[in-house]
Amino acid sequence: MQHPKIVIVGAGSLFFGRKAIWQAVHSPVLRHGTLALVDTDETRLNKMAALARKVIDHHDAPLAFEASTDRRQVLRDADFVVLSFAYRNAHFRGVDCRLSEKYGVRMCSGDTIGPGGVFRTLRELPEIFRVCDDVRELCPDAWVINYINPTAVNGIALRRSYPDLKSFALCDAQWALRDNMARRAGVPNDEKLVLQSAGPNHFTWLLRAEYDGENLLPRLIDAIASEADADFNQQAQGGKTQSKGYLNNAIAIELYHTLGALATVLGHTKEYVRFYQGHHKIAGAIPPLKLFDVPARVEWTDSIWRRVDEYLSEQAPIGAFDDEFGPDPATDVIESMAGGLGKRFFINTFNRGAVRNMADDAFLEMYCDLDMNGPRPLAIGEMPRGVRAMCETVLDAHELTAQAVREQRLDLVRRAMLVDPLANSVADTDALIRDLVEAEQEILPQWLTDTVLTTA
Repeated sequence: MQHPKIVIVGAGSLFFGRKAIWQAVHSPVLRHGTLALVDTDETRLNKMAALARKVIDHHDAPLAFEASTDRRQVLRDADFVVLSFAYRNAHFRGVDCRLSEKYGVRMCSGDTIGPGGVFRTLRELPEIFRVCDDVRELCPDAWVINYINPTAVNGIALRRSYPDLKSFALCDAQWALRDNMARRAGVPNDEKLVLQSAGPNHFTWLLRAEYDGENLLPRLIDAIASEADADFNQQAQGGKTQSKGYLNNAIAIELYHTLGALATVLGHTKEYVRFYQGHHKIAGAIPPLKLFDVPARVEWTDSIWRRVDEYLSEQAPIGAFDDEFGPDPATDVIESMAGGLGKRFFINTFNRGAVRNMADDAFLEMYCDLDMNGPRPLAIGEMPRGVRAMCETVLDAHELTAQAVREQRLDLVRRAMLVDPLANSVADTDALIRDLVEAEQEILPQWLTDTVLTTA
């Protein structure tokens, strides 16, 4: 593809917007195409657009650039549409976590599983559907890449609701897997390193780790156990760790010895199991999850916008932007697809036989070959028993959540919440749904608020 056009819907995203600008300018494939940024927040859009123009000018790049608060103005002729938006993300995740705690559900992230995953889907997926309606009309041949959590639920919804559109889902949590495992095992990250992992997004498991034929799992377990000891020492000395990182290594070791598989994204995976909800009675067990820390997240976000302001005011030289950023997973994937580079990536897509003992349409995150024909998962083998059962429960909860939004049915919202692995009471779940709808009615779909809040 000579001159790909990329449209990023939600360009104010601090995770992805800046990296996408960096790669669009630096990539030999992308810099001759078009980058279009879309955001409904005009202030943030203007800042990101100004930053993009500064970076483009600094490099004298031939990249065509567009920006609009109306996605329909820039979608026509798009080759790739990246979804990366959220509305008051930290605030509403905080509401989800705080209200869920009342009913015995603790979430350290609150955006993919449990009540937080269901309600974030209810907030974001209706708008994803509206974007896809526009894509179907204006650029039906474009690849739609979902980058919004819960990425598995939204990815499932895209494939089920828009089978005529080309789509898959991404997450950056697996992007450093090979580097991290190679470092822990003390081996190079080269063609002799073989890693196979699979599972629903954020609930993925390392099923094979070898270097030049040597099984690396014993090395990895020893390294992680050593890191776990250091974590406990840090906590004993009063150290503070954010909720997603709290005691991850110790939990990884316990899950490995319990389930026979090594989780690869502990900051999220620990939220998917009941073991760390604080229901245990035995002293000395790993303590319950820390709740998602809203003030810390808001401060982090504010600090990044301050950095953007420093670039725009020239308090920081725009040349420093090159050193602070690098490739973004979405634009890295797009570069490889458009340029025929033949790279492999962790992609969320249908299983298609890669994991032999799971359904072909199980929506899993797997290592894939990828080109303009889409992702093709590499053969993995079988998911271990026990882990497979947990994966199936997660997938059923995800499928029900996507179906609930598509069909606008409260009974399916309720069913998804009760099938979800964190549910512990029918009555509590019903009360929590009402509490969450009351607290978030400004952003939830009207069919849901009308149904819940008018019910006696």
